[in-house]
Amino acid sequence: MTVNVQFRFRSGLPLMAFDNVRLRGSWDEQGQPSNDWASHPMQRSRDEDGYDVFVARVPFPDGEIGTHFRWGIELDRPGIPDLWAIATELDDEASSRRERSFDLQQGIGPQTYYLTWIGRLGANRVERRNSVDGIRFSVWAPNARAVSLVLADPAIGYIADDGTGAVATIGMRRTVDGFWSVETGEDHGLSDFDSMVGTPYMYRITRDDGSLAYRTDIWSLMQIGAGDFDPDGAAYHGSPAALDGPQSCSVVCDPTRVVLPSGQEVAAETFWADEFVGGQTLPERLEDLVIYELHVGALGFGKAAPGTLDDAIALIEHLSALGVNAVELLPIAEFETRANWGYGTSHFFAADQGAGGTDRLKLFVKVCHQRGIAVILDVCYNHFDPDGERAQWAYDSSDHTRNIYYWYEGRPGDYADPTGGYIDNISTGWAPRFDEEAVRQLFISSAAFIVSICHIDGFRLDQTSSIHQYPVLHADGRRADRAAASGAKFLKQWTRTMRLIKPQLFLTAEDYSDWSAMTEPSLTGDGLGFDATWYGDFHHNLVEYHGGAQAQLLKKAGFGDKRALTMSSLAGALQTSARSKVVYNQSHDDCGNREGSARTAVIAVNFAPVVGEARAWAEARSRFAAAMTLLSPGTPMFFMGEEIGAQKPYRYNDFLENRENILGEADGSGAGMLSCYRDLIALSVHQDAIRSRNIAIPLVHDENRVIAFHRWNDGEDFLVVGSLNDAPFEHGYRLHSERLGDDLWGEIFNTDAHIYGGWNVGNGGGRIRATAGVLDAVLPASGVLVFRKL
Repeated sequence: MTVNVQFRFRSGLPLMAFDNVRLRGSWDEQGQPSNDWASHPMQRSRDEDGYDVFVARVPFPDGEIGTHFRWGIELDRPGIPDLWAIATELDDEASSRRERSFDLQQGIGPQTYYLTWIGRLGANRVERRNSVDGIRFSVWAPNARAVSLVLADPAIGYIADDGTGAVATIGMRRTVDGFWSVETGEDHGLSDFDSMVGTPYMYRITRDDGSLAYRTDIWSLMQIGAGDFDPDGAAYHGSPAALDGPQSCSVVCDPTRVVLPSGQEVAAETFWADEFVGGQTLPERLEDLVIYELHVGALGFGKAAPGTLDDAIALIEHLSALGVNAVELLPIAEFETRANWGYGTSHFFAADQGAGGTDRLKLFVKVCHQRGIAVILDVCYNHFDPDGERAQWAYDSSDHTRNIYYWYEGRPGDYADPTGGYIDNISTGWAPRFDEEAVRQLFISSAAFIVSICHIDGFRLDQTSSIHQYPVLHADGRRADRAAASGAKFLKQWTRTMRLIKPQLFLTAEDYSDWSAMTEPSLTGDGLGFDATWYGDFHHNLVEYHGGAQAQLLKKAGFGDKRALTMSSLAGALQTSARSKVVYNQSHDDCGNREGSARTAVIAVNFAPVVGEARAWAEARSRFAAAMTLLSPGTPMFFMGEEIGAQKPYRYNDFLENRENILGEADGSGAGMLSCYRDLIALSVHQDAIRSRNIAIPLVHDENRVIAFHRWNDGEDFLVVGSLNDAPFEHGYRLHSERLGDDLWGEIFNTDAHIYGGWNVGNGGGRIRATAGVLDAVLPASGVLVFRKL
């Protein structure tokens, strides 16, 4: 007698490029326990929702009933063989093993590993072979006594706490894993999928204490509302468009269709058919990127409302002419109110309606790709939206210990304040429950889904240090080591999944832990799997950091008192930037939101009015900062507006009042700065030596405020010389470096050129002979020169 066990591997994504998928298990060919794991080929099939599923069946002798077996999945991707496809680690701080297990029993059900949970939760199409496709609504509410699907009046788009706005209530059944579901055929109120597209809905949760709560679908693909109004549970009779998305109804969407700006609806395959016209390609390596950090809401100069993705699409021609090959969007997933940076995400699958929604995001990505520009999304997993009560707070229980999306330790009675058991992590909200697979899959599956339907090229994860390093107990600040360890396991699972679904994704993290594991492989090793981490100290040494010990070169140069500058600190930052770092002269955090911070041009003259002679110095020093960033061995990035010498502060609470007229300034007073950025970017993008990680810094002089460094590859050698001296070295400056040799060096770039708004001090683009490793060159005040070995 045998016990037949079915094993399933489900990615949740259609048409995955997986080859040679095989089951591996801790048994031999006879189904008996073995340390040499057996291998079984898995057959590709389709599940009822239209997703790939790989299946294998293994017979075990009934004499092994009660035996504990372990198993996993191995597969190949094109050019990448033998990948272990179990991304999830065991829930054991002492173990990094990735495997599934079961105890053999008669009648045992299928053993399934879900790479993502796409299609398991939310409102999803159910394929029907002999009739139109149905719809299934599923929600995770493990503590609920009962759950009902509530359909809303589309003319309102909101359901009040007393049920006002509801047009139908449909009971749901408890299934597995804390899920509640209902689908076409189980209730006459549910028609076919296509007929229900556009339907607004919520869930009515009977919580474990008997109380009722109306909750949105945190897995929804769209939230009604592009406004700021929150009825706060009261009856609402206004326009759906005026609602704030996190509190309004969820909406049934069909991700296989795209609505164009004209209103025409087309199939996704048709929409993407001209994504790469004329053979256009995207950069393939992180070190090849020049990243433009963009906040969509800070566009729309001259309008009262925040910018939208339409404004971002209108900016792409500017970005293309500038020469950047990657744009990084501040979080665009659904967030509260319109005038917001986006870091308080409420619904991770849904692009914010105020910004234009998911279909406009698709259009933005397509137009970028048609210009050879990669699109990177900033995502925030270290906390939830503090005001997203209807999204995830107390979803199915008022008991803090059963607050399913949040980490809580101990019992409420352990603390003077019952909230003491939540986890702080230097974020604007409490930490997610990273030891719960449903919470991890919310983040993992949403990223995988956005990659699939929007063709995103990479992600930047906000404050990963908060996830794996900073967790402490809210009550008293004690370290929460298990929360931190679970956070690290989550990050590894997230990067492993991303690498499996799209190996070429660019994955970066805002992380200040200096933990080397952050950029070590996760899919083929035990690192956290990121390509690079943000390097804040590069900015702090180059520009400013209020109250910090860093060099703050531009800030101190702005005092105008000829003090020595610690160029040696910048040298150290340049060396470090070669080690998997994203470097920037400005990011969104550093342009006025943080105490002491401001736009580069303002810092460069110590907050003096940027007019007349002060403007000349501000721009010269800003060009110095741009050159250090774009010519560094790190992956360079800068924040929107820096390329035209932006001066207005960029702050969380008043960015609408301080928007820069980027396109207008590009043709006006910002033209010189823009031209400098454009030429620097061309050097950075097109010269392999500049994009290499090679750097040698032969000369640093703090009193003279001079630094010189080499960038090279096998075929070329460049010398970059920077001076923040307030006077030029018009009679020459002796530069010593063994790499200079007895060779001829040509000046190919000068930030002080007239065309950039400079004083035109330099070597006139001429050739200079180095002798015995010594080169004598004229250096401009607050300028950067680039020489090429001829």
